[in-house]
Amino acid sequence: MQGIKLAGIAYDSVSDGPGIRLVLFAQGCDHRCPGCHNPAAWDFSGGTLYTVPELYALVKEYGYVDGVTFSGGEPFYQAAPLAALGRQIRPKGYNIVTYSGFHFEEILARSGGDRGWRDLLGVTDILVDGPFLLAARDAGLPFRGSANQRLIDVPRSLKTGRATLIKG
Repeated sequence: MQGIKLAGIAYDSVSDGPGIRLVLFAQGCDHRCPGCHNPAAWDFSGGTLYTVPELYALVKEYGYVDGVTFSGGEPFYQAAPLAALGRQIRPKGYNIVTYSGFHFEEILARSGGDRGWRDLLGVTDILVDGPFLLAARDAGLPFRGSANQRLIDVPRSLKTGRATLIKG
C-alpha cells in the first residue's frame, strides 16, 4: 500500500476543526501562499513517510479525539492514501476535516478523472477550501486563516454538486 508523507503531526488541536483533533500535515504543496503557516510542508521531497496502518494505529492511540484533520501542504496531492486512512477511521466515529488550497469546484471537477480525489472528498465531512490570502487574513474566523476560505459541508455538497457552506 502507498504511504503518506507528512510534514508533521499535531496532537490535541482545537483550531483545525470542531472538537479535539489529531492533525496530519501532508508534505508537498505548490500553492506557496504568501504568509502560509506551514511553509516547511511545501517541499515534495521532505517529510516522513508513514504507512496507512501506522497512522490508523496512531489515531486509535489517541482515541479520545473527536476527529482527524488532513492539512498541509496540500492533502489532495496524496488523496488516495489519505482516503484509505479515512475509510478506516470514519466508521470508528471520527469526523474528518480536510484543508485544501483548491476550491471545492476544482476538486469536484478533478475528482471525475482521479479516483483518489473523489475518494478523499467522499470521506471528508468538512472541507476548508481556497488558498490562504494574506490580505484577507482574519484570526477571528473559526478553523480558517483568511476570509476567502470557505467551510463546506461535503456530504451535502456532493449530493447537490454545489458547495453547501457551513455558517461560522
